[in-house]
Amino acid sequence: MAHFSGEDEVVMQTMLRQLFQSVKEKITGAPSLECAEEILLHLEETDENFHNYEFVKYLRQHIYNTLGSMIEEEMEKWMSNQNQDEESGYDTVVQHVTKRTQESKEYKEMMHSLKNIMMVVVESMINKFEEDEVRSQESQKKIQKEKSNSYCTDNCSDSDSSFNQSYKFCQGKLQLILDQLEPGQPKEVRYEALQMLCSAPPSDVLNCENWTTLCEKLTMSLSDPDPVFSDRILKFYAQTFTLSPLHMTKEIYTSLAKYLKLYFLSRENHIPTLSTGIDISNPNVICLLKKVRLLNEYQKEAPSFWIRHPEKYMEEIVENTLSLLSVKHDQGHLVSQKILDPIYFFALVDTKAVWFKKWMHAYYSRTAVLRLLEKKYKSLITTAVQQCVQYFELCEAMKIDEILGHSKHCGRLLIYTQGRRLFPIKLKNRKDLVSLTDLVVLFTQLIYYSPSCPKMTSAAHLDNYSPASMVTEVLQILCDQKECAIECLYNNTVVEALLQPIHNLMKGTKTAPNCSETALIHIADILARIASIEEGLTLLLYGENMNSSGEKSSTGAHIIAQFSKKLLDEDISIFSGSEMLPVVKGAFISVCRQIYGTCEGLQVLIPYSLHESIAKAWKKTSLQSERTTPVKCLESVSSVSQESQNLMAWEENLLDDLLNFAATPKGLLFLQRTGAINECLTFMFKRYAKKLQISRHKKFGYGVLVTQVSSTAAGAVALHSSGFINALITELWTNLECGRDDVRVTHPRSTPVDPIDRSCQKCFLGLVNLLPYPAVYELVGNRELPNKAEYSLREVPTCVIDIIDRLILLNSEAKIRSLFNYEQSHIFGLRRWLLGVVCCDLDTLLLLEAQYQVSEVLLNAQEENILENSESHRDFIIDGLSVERNHVLVRINLIGGPMERILPPRVLQKGDDPYPWPMFSSYPLPNCYLSEVTKNTDLKQDNDLGNLLLCFKMSDKQTEWIENCRKQFCKMMKAKPDIISGSALPELLEKFVLHLSESPSECYFPSVEYTATDANVKNESLSSVQQLGIKMTVRYGKFLNLLKDSAENDLTLVLKHCERFLKQQQVPIKSSLLCLQGSYAGHDWFVSSLFMIMCGDKEKTFRFLQQFSRLLTSAFLWLPRLHISRYLPADTIESGIHPIYFCSTHYIEMLLKVEVPLVFSAFHMSGFAPSQICLQWITQCFWNYLDWIEICHYIATCVFLGPDYQVYICIAIFKHLQQDILQHTQTQDLQVFLKEEALHGFRVSDYFEYMEILEQNYRPVVLRDMRNVRVQST
Repeated sequence: MAHFSGEDEVVMQTMLRQLFQSVKEKITGAPSLECAEEILLHLEETDENFHNYEFVKYLRQHIYNTLGSMIEEEMEKWMSNQNQDEESGYDTVVQHVTKRTQESKEYKEMMHSLKNIMMVVVESMINKFEEDEVRSQESQKKIQKEKSNSYCTDNCSDSDSSFNQSYKFCQGKLQLILDQLEPGQPKEVRYEALQMLCSAPPSDVLNCENWTTLCEKLTMSLSDPDPVFSDRILKFYAQTFTLSPLHMTKEIYTSLAKYLKLYFLSRENHIPTLSTGIDISNPNVICLLKKVRLLNEYQKEAPSFWIRHPEKYMEEIVENTLSLLSVKHDQGHLVSQKILDPIYFFALVDTKAVWFKKWMHAYYSRTAVLRLLEKKYKSLITTAVQQCVQYFELCEAMKIDEILGHSKHCGRLLIYTQGRRLFPIKLKNRKDLVSLTDLVVLFTQLIYYSPSCPKMTSAAHLDNYSPASMVTEVLQILCDQKECAIECLYNNTVVEALLQPIHNLMKGTKTAPNCSETALIHIADILARIASIEEGLTLLLYGENMNSSGEKSSTGAHIIAQFSKKLLDEDISIFSGSEMLPVVKGAFISVCRQIYGTCEGLQVLIPYSLHESIAKAWKKTSLQSERTTPVKCLESVSSVSQESQNLMAWEENLLDDLLNFAATPKGLLFLQRTGAINECLTFMFKRYAKKLQISRHKKFGYGVLVTQVSSTAAGAVALHSSGFINALITELWTNLECGRDDVRVTHPRSTPVDPIDRSCQKCFLGLVNLLPYPAVYELVGNRELPNKAEYSLREVPTCVIDIIDRLILLNSEAKIRSLFNYEQSHIFGLRRWLLGVVCCDLDTLLLLEAQYQVSEVLLNAQEENILENSESHRDFIIDGLSVERNHVLVRINLIGGPMERILPPRVLQKGDDPYPWPMFSSYPLPNCYLSEVTKNTDLKQDNDLGNLLLCFKMSDKQTEWIENCRKQFCKMMKAKPDIISGSALPELLEKFVLHLSESPSECYFPSVEYTATDANVKNESLSSVQQLGIKMTVRYGKFLNLLKDSAENDLTLVLKHCERFLKQQQVPIKSSLLCLQGSYAGHDWFVSSLFMIMCGDKEKTFRFLQQFSRLLTSAFLWLPRLHISRYLPADTIESGIHPIYFCSTHYIEMLLKVEVPLVFSAFHMSGFAPSQICLQWITQCFWNYLDWIEICHYIATCVFLGPDYQVYICIAIFKHLQQDILQHTQTQDLQVFLKEEALHGFRVSDYFEYMEILEQNYRPVVLRDMRNVRVQST
């Protein structure tokens, strides 16, 4: 660039001319010089050809030649200095290099050189431009002189006039145009003047002194009968709207609005009437619609920029608009003679009233609109409602556009509080005021009273613009605004209006004349939206007054269920054979799905057996789909293909409906009874793999459904068969071992120090949800670990056993070498899998200990981690793995509640001794892990409890005695709960259960004769899980000073007697489920707890169990009691689901939603179900979660007060944990917290009064359902 020749200058000028020529239109259209500069500065953002300009290419090459090498050096320096910094990304590098480049000497020299060159080039171009301008002006004078006596009529040459080339629009020219626009001037002169006006920069025109006069003249000219002239004026208006600031366009808008107002008020103009309709081929109508459309286009654009200007401009536009729309004519007596008002024409050009939606969206403009409507133009609202009423009464097809516009305006008003305050309103010829409810009912009736559109018209167009669709859209908007919906929609009147056509169809009476399948689909959509919100669901289930004495079958939910069942069973003949019938069915089942997807909704719909009807319809559709095969006739191929697609869509819809039964514990039981659970979960996995939403109205994903399903054995097997578990494990392994493929190679990730990387969090939590004990037993039970001699680095785990083999039990060098991130992956397995999933579920722990000797593997690993300093001194190497193993070993060996055991931390401490806790490589545990509070404390005899026993004297009336016992128990639990423990507690339980078992009214199960002796059962064997459970029980009992060394044999005999006793009441069953093949799969934690309560007395324990087995409470406290029991229905036995799950946890979820709604929402947001953690708590009798005395209180409370207290205690626990649950929902580890952590600070007695309130409110429902487990109705 040092030698810049004349030839270089010419080339540079050529490049600049090309650039200016390309952006000429953008620059000349700018209203000011500052705007033109802004356009050039942002040209790269707005011009897609920016990088193709020769001048830009020249600059880029010049910068590269001058600064390229320096930029590369700076990048290399930065990369080498920052290679250890994980956070330095691409943007950081760019910022650093840019800053260094701009500060460099080379950059400053280049900029100085470019500036000098450009000054030379631009100065030369300016000089040349001035010369060209002088010549152009001389040439223009000659042309004007030649044309002084004539006018050019060639429209094509207008753009080449000298006026178009000028840079300033002078006052003289504007005055000349004003004179030429006079009506008396020849047509050609007026055309030429208007063409010159359109070619001038609008900013120059609007800044002229004569602008006001010109505006008035243009307004007058709008009425010119010549359509070409009128079009040119509208073109000028359009340019003004596009290119001018608001204060100028406001004047144009005002003039056009006032003109239209005068036009409609003038009697000289022939405005169409309602009877004649609008003839869009009429030139006058075409011209009028163009003017209305132009005004409407500005209405839609104005809200995007008027907030930047003073409020008065916006208010003036709003007022002129409302003034125009409020124009009314003197009407004749007949409606058909009605002259069409401006609102009709606006409805034609903007059918959905988009302009009004935009004006009402922002508070800034909405306030002005509503204020003016209330003070000056309330007649507009009255007219809108009046027209809707008249339309409903007449249902005339010619008034479609009218109803569309008015319904949109009214609906938009109802969204906002200030808009709803405008109601009620008074209508002509109507005594009563029109309230919000009346208006919504009117909209509802319009759905099924509006006329159907002709079949030959485009279906998509009709669906969008038919009256029913438009009114439905309004109601959908109202449904989506919760506050508005509660005020306008959630009442019996509206629901009854929605259900009216359904009532009529079921009764066989004549429905509305236009109630088609489409109308029913619209109604179903509104009902589904209502049911998806809690307040709306309550309205459908119980009516507006939940305590009303009306029949339950009359509520919305019952009517919808009855109608849906009739549709599925094809009991309604009116739509038989219709192509739309499957869509109607699907729409109403979707409403039911919103209802039965909740615990309280399912309870209401149980009598209708919808799951059976849906399953029957699915099986029928599936058979039809299999029979539908392509035919050879070419003409029939498309029809068969369409039929096949329709059948497939309907089949998937039905599977989706069945799948949603799994949202609740009892619903899952019904789903398993249909036999379609495998197909449903396969369908769910396909949607999951495609990342599709679970359901249109569901707020969260698949987590809750998967958690519910995996809590049952059959559900876990179906999940495994569908590929869902395999996919989660593969995803986990990929994130843990492989990393992401899209990570920049220049900045590899550092090894995470946290045991669970955030990239693994989602799939880890998914697997936690998937692995409660029923699932683990089906997926792992009786299966050996691979323990291969060699593992390929590309070998990815595909099942739970593979994960245990590769991440937890690393007992060989081959397994260690197969991991890329050995320490991180192993810590992840120990801390999250063994700790979160295995250790906390005692049955799972016993199963893995029995099959894989987990403790032995971990102890051996600790042994290998010892550093031998001398023959007598051995030190453990303290690292992440040894600390994790130490924590796990203590946790799995030591049983107890929050105050009964001490768990070592999993992190190192600051200071000289980072880990003061002793490690070990063999049992027993060091004494420091045993709680001092409980260790040597004998549970003494309580005199107060003895006195309490004396109060329980027998009465002549046994019922009175039982009630007295319960009252005394409640009194003691509130006043002195600690005395209900110790050696007197067994006597209290024995005496109470004995008398209950002798009362026929209290006995739920029949008496069973049992004569076996110890000798008869001595040679029988217990499962390895039971045997390990016995050892664990004795260890815990000895720790609590409740059991002696000989207790192991006694407990073994008790469990053997229990197995034989219960076997007499079981039925043989053939099933592929492992849990149904033989005895109860887990350990009997209730019997172990009772054995400890009885201080190891086997005779008292088994005698108590025999008496207790007759009571209803035994079905819910003693899980093996109903294992494949003959007292359960056959389909319940085959499902493998225990009543604790489909009854107790079902009501826990139902009550939790009402009593502790924030906790219920937290569970759903976390993708976790309360039923799963409650099932784990109840199954193991709260071992490891509560201290022993609280476990005694839990058992005693349920025995004395009834099995429903099991539900109330769980609700009390969730209430106690509310703050912790909300906190861990935010940190996204709720599942881990609930499974790992003990229930700190919870005491049964603290919540006794609260549980009594729950009993008063819910016992009739809960206890009734518990009594029905033997004949559980579907």
